[in-house]
Amino acid sequence: MEKLRKNSWARVAVSLALTGTFLTGQAAEVAFEGASQPLPGWKYGKVREEFFKYKDEKPLFTITKDNVKQYADKLTPGELEMFKLKPGYTMNVYPTHRDCGLPDFVKKNTEANKTKAKLSDGATGDYLVAADMPGTPFPEPKNGQQAMWNYLTHYRGVGYIYPRVVTAASPAPGSKTWIEPVEEPWTMYYPWGKKGVSSPESANDKYFYIYYGYTEPTAFAGQGANQLYHFSKQIVETYYYFPGQRRVRRLPAYNYDTPQIGFENNYTQDDIYMFYGSIDRYDWKIVGRKEIIAPYNAFAMYRFDVPYHSVMKDDLISAANRRYEVHQALQIEGTVKKGQRNISERRDLYLDEDSWNAFMGEDYDGQGKLWKVREGFTIPVWELGGSCDQPAFVNYNLSNGRYVHDGGITGQGKDIQWFAEPGNNVIFTDDYYSSESLRQRSER
Repeated sequence: MEKLRKNSWARVAVSLALTGTFLTGQAAEVAFEGASQPLPGWKYGKVREEFFKYKDEKPLFTITKDNVKQYADKLTPGELEMFKLKPGYTMNVYPTHRDCGLPDFVKKNTEANKTKAKLSDGATGDYLVAADMPGTPFPEPKNGQQAMWNYLTHYRGVGYIYPRVVTAASPAPGSKTWIEPVEEPWTMYYPWGKKGVSSPESANDKYFYIYYGYTEPTAFAGQGANQLYHFSKQIVETYYYFPGQRRVRRLPAYNYDTPQIGFENNYTQDDIYMFYGSIDRYDWKIVGRKEIIAPYNAFAMYRFDVPYHSVMKDDLISAANRRYEVHQALQIEGTVKKGQRNISERRDLYLDEDSWNAFMGEDYDGQGKLWKVREGFTIPVWELGGSCDQPAFVNYNLSNGRYVHDGGITGQGKDIQWFAEPGNNVIFTDDYYSSESLRQRSER
């Protein structure tokens, strides 16, 4: 698998001068370093950044509005726009490391998928109907749909648990009022993610489950939701508990670009995790490969032991907590299909072919104007053998100056916990995500 990943494209990182400029003609291949391992002494509950092998590295250079033109060829349109619209925006760029690993059984399944994986319409359908899971369905994708399913099914174990997480929307310009609901807990479950060989069919077409329950502030407290997404159909099963009514209601349209409840139209269902849910409203294509300055090894975005607003500022996330490296990305472009609709007429994603996480995401409106920029904060997950994931991300809305930060545990006192196996944990069972289970949890 390592050989396969190395040969799928030529990884090139341009050498950097101490002055912070790219040296012309001095490119050097950056080899896979082996799966990331923590420094001795780490265990779940300890701050991950303090056990990161390269935690003492210093930035090679810092990009500011004054020197951004020097690096324009390595920045995405969204990154360039951030320097125009956000005063004081900077990017600290560190040495590049390729250390996203995979367990042997995931590599084996990925190799088998060269002949086994299939979309609903052969090579070009919108739904994944056959693949050995967990594994990359299309290790050498031929089109945008295949690349998107690689992203959607990147290895995350059987799931993970946030003991406590904040989903926050920053203040409107001129205001100091945040939207900061707390979820305790937030869980994800991938029925096909356990060790061995599974498939969309053996998982009964269940792609993933999610549960979250709000505990504060008062306006959100008591609300909660279960959702089930599928591999081969667009139907999303959403059950939402409304404490004022003391009942669970099914929300059949709570998907795609539907605004999330309580976020003043700043956060849609398909904004989550860079892109979330069915791909079937877009025509997807591979634009090409491009070296970009990407969020990577962003351990400082997972510090649960620091004050939340020491990192989340009113207009942007602190530069000290954002780490960037030069990495090659596979750019995917999705445009809304004829006869379909979405408030984002076009979506671009920049994917890491080592891990199939998304470095960056950009949305364009109906007039072709860039209006949303997302960054996914990728880290190696040591519980999963150094596989990489990026649950924490930021979604900047360029049209109104606000942003949403979600999926992180900054300032929450407890870490995310990933699981390679379900064990006897009830969270990794179908019953936990039933409407009746949601009602019982919500009414306690």
